[in-house]
Amino acid sequence: MSVLSLSKALNEGMRKAMEDDSKVLIMGEDVGKLGGVFRVTDGLQKDFGEDRVIDTPLAESGIIGTAIGLALRGYRPVCEIQFDGFVFPAADQIITQLAKMPMRSLGAIKLPVVVRIPCGGGIGAVEHHSESPEAYFTHTAGLRVVACSNPADAYAMIQQAIHSDDPVIFFEPKRRYWEKAEVDTSSADWWTPLDRGRAVRPGTDVTLIAYGPMVKTCLEAATAAEEDGRSVEVLDLRSLNPLDTPLVMDSVRRTGRAVVVHEAPVNSGFGAELAARITEQCFYHLESPVLRVGGFSTPYPPSKLEEHYLPDLDRVLDAVDRAFGY
Repeated sequence: MSVLSLSKALNEGMRKAMEDDSKVLIMGEDVGKLGGVFRVTDGLQKDFGEDRVIDTPLAESGIIGTAIGLALRGYRPVCEIQFDGFVFPAADQIITQLAKMPMRSLGAIKLPVVVRIPCGGGIGAVEHHSESPEAYFTHTAGLRVVACSNPADAYAMIQQAIHSDDPVIFFEPKRRYWEKAEVDTSSADWWTPLDRGRAVRPGTDVTLIAYGPMVKTCLEAATAAEEDGRSVEVLDLRSLNPLDTPLVMDSVRRTGRAVVVHEAPVNSGFGAELAARITEQCFYHLESPVLRVGGFSTPYPPSKLEEHYLPDLDRVLDAVDRAFGY
C-alpha cells in the first residue's frame, strides 16, 4: 500500500501500462522533458525514451489526428490535452473521426486512444484553463467518458482506459491533483470495472450524485447534513458514458430524493440528462423534484471570482434543504 497524490497515482498507472505493453505511447504538449504542466508525466520520458513519450507541437488537432493514425497501426496512444479549454481545436478529430470510425467499419477498426483532460476550476486560473466540457463528449456516441475523483481510482482507471479498445475521454480534476490517499499498487483485485460507479457514502434520506472534483464537496456536505439529522447517500459516477444506471436508480428509489452536482453550468449540463433519466425511471418513488447544482451560464470568470462561480458546501446543502421542502 502506497500513499500517493492523484497526479502521482496517474503517473504510476501510466508507468505500469507502459511496462506491460510496449505499444503504449504518451504524447502531448510538454509531456516529455517538462513532465506536463501539472507534472503528471514526470520522469516517463527519461525512463521510456523520446519515442514513447513524445513532446508534440502546440496543435491539439494534430495530436489527436496523429494518435488516430498510430491506433490504426496497433499502438495505444495516451494524449494529454494541457487544459480543458484547449480540447476544442481537437473536437473535429474527436467527434468526426475518433468516435465514428469503429462503428463506421462495423467494428473492424479499433481505436484504443485515451484523451486525458485536466478539468474544472479551483486553481486560480482563468477561462480555457478551468472549464468542464464533459457534456460535449457524453453527447457524442462512440466515446467512453470517465472521471476519476481520488488517487486509488486514478491509478486503476487510467490503466483500464489504456487497456480498453474503445476511445476514452479521461477527465482529471485538476484541483484534486495534490490530494493524497492510500493506493494498493500490488494488485488489481480491488479495481471497480471502468463502466461502474460507486456509493462512497451510504444514506437513506437523499442521494447526492457527483463525479470528478465535486465528489469530495458532496462528501463534506453529507457530513455537515448529518448534524441536522439527515442521512445523505453520495454516489461517485466515475463513468459518465456509459452511465451506471442501476446504481443511480436503486439509490434514488431507496432515498426518494436526488441532487446532482457538477462544476459545469447547469444549463444543458450532464445533470440535465441525469435528472431526466431519474424522473423517467423513478417517478413514483420521488418525494421531490430532482435538483441540480452547478456553475452559472456565463464564461468562466476571472480567478478572483471563481469561488462565487463554483458550487461549494453551502450551495450543495441548500439544495439538500430544498429537496426536503416539498
